Amino acid sequence: MSSDGRRDGLLVVRCQLGEREAFRELVRAWHAPLWRYVRGMVGSPHLADDLVQEAWVAVVRGLPRLRQPERFAPWLFTIARRAVADHLRQAYQAAETCVEEAGVVTEDDDSLDGVLTTMQVEAGLQELPPLEREVLILFHLQDLPLAACAEVLGVPPGTVKSRLHRARRMLRRVLAERGYES
Repeated sequence: MSSDGRRDGLLVVRCQLGEREAFRELVRAWHAPLWRYVRGMVGSPHLADDLVQEAWVAVVRGLPRLRQPERFAPWLFTIARRAVADHLRQAYQAAETCVEEAGVVTEDDDSLDGVLTTMQVEAGLQELPPLEREVLILFHLQDLPLAACAEVLGVPPGTVKSRLHRARRMLRRVLAERGYES
């Protein structure tokens, strides 16, 4: 188990024992990565704020029942993934889409001599299908290990590897179409 897993596990146990400061520490440690993940999935910072808030409410409710405290990170991202999926399902049912809320990147040629900016990569991610976008965000942007990605996504590690391969290829193609060559 990693030291982060141990630290999170101890914080979870402290939370389960009713220590409020431990929960504040968990939020401090995980709010930003969680928000970046959700923002990457929905494209809108305002919507990400709402969905992350929902996820934290679900964490507060579910924390007393978490039986493997050291598995907090995959559990947290699974909760956030459900919040995103529920939102997307409701949006599709209402015939609305959140993709239009994503910011548009203007194509400037002053892009640091071939280095892609975060905005360019994020704009490229928004053009990928949700499954491919999600696996790239979890693995590369959130730095979750392959096994944790598999747990969050509910698929075997081999499936994560194949999705990563396909997603990287798709992102490379999208960025090349926008004129960003690697």
